[in-house]
Amino acid sequence: MVIDFHNHYFPPAFVDAVREGPSNFRVTEDPEGNPVLHSPGDYNVLVPGHRDIAYRTRVLDDHGVDRQVITFTAPGTLMESPEDGARLARVVNDGLAAAVREGNGRYLTLGHLPLHNPTAAVEELERCMVQLGMPGAMLFSNANGVPLADDRFLPLWEMGGKYGAVFYIHPTYPVGVQAMEQFMLMPVVGFLMDTTLAAAHLVYAGIPDRFPNIDWVLGHLGGAVPYLAERFDRGYEAFRSNREFLQRPPSQVLKEFYYDTVNFDPAALRLAIEFAGVDRIVAGSDYPHMIGSIDKMLGSIRGLGLPPDDEAAILGGNAARLLEGA
Repeated sequence: MVIDFHNHYFPPAFVDAVREGPSNFRVTEDPEGNPVLHSPGDYNVLVPGHRDIAYRTRVLDDHGVDRQVITFTAPGTLMESPEDGARLARVVNDGLAAAVREGNGRYLTLGHLPLHNPTAAVEELERCMVQLGMPGAMLFSNANGVPLADDRFLPLWEMGGKYGAVFYIHPTYPVGVQAMEQFMLMPVVGFLMDTTLAAAHLVYAGIPDRFPNIDWVLGHLGGAVPYLAERFDRGYEAFRSNREFLQRPPSQVLKEFYYDTVNFDPAALRLAIEFAGVDRIVAGSDYPHMIGSIDKMLGSIRGLGLPPDDEAAILGGNAARLLEGA
């Protein structure tokens, strides 16, 4: 079985709600009739794969992908007021749940949380997991500049621990994004660095060890985590502050995270496998974003020459285990 863990979907009801307002997004249409969702300094062209489950299912059939874990994408509802963010997050999650039903078993989903409204985020996580049957939520790497390790999110980790949540960290506008406006440096560099920063901050703050019932997944092969893990350990040894909340080297904690394969370089994939182990890697395509590719997801994994059981684990077995029987 092939399970694509990293890809993105925009529920049509969300686009309709943005059109109706109030919202800080703006919606136009491109010459092909695709909605274009504008946010400050960025935009997303919502091609059919972003919003049409029947179309998406035909794409999966063409590529031999059995299932996808559909998620919303940045900047999500973070650019709205806290109140509108909470309202629109409910619209998003109801739309994700509807897409799962429409997909007749081909799709799973992780909820979207309005992190800039921490109280609403806790309530929405419980609604997603208890009422909508989702195994957890996708989290952005910061909440409008507030790190995930901030104390205001402790109730969220408590709720996640209570229900055994899967928390999938995906980048959003990075801290210091103003320096990344040229050459599309935000998605090419900034996203990866912000994921790395979020993971390191959570680990040094002791959050994963404090809430062991939570499973953590990092997008884009963990950013630079496998490459920098040894430096994180040296920071742990060198600085007393880095040992205040953590009783073991950070690399040991990070080896317990999962990493998706949205980095199609075989050398990078081998490094991540060597770092975390083959049982901690899940397939990801970033479909249907322009920078994503189902073909490259499949080709990069199958081109590693792994033993058949290891290849099967990365293509789908690890995700199925993580999501309990997917």
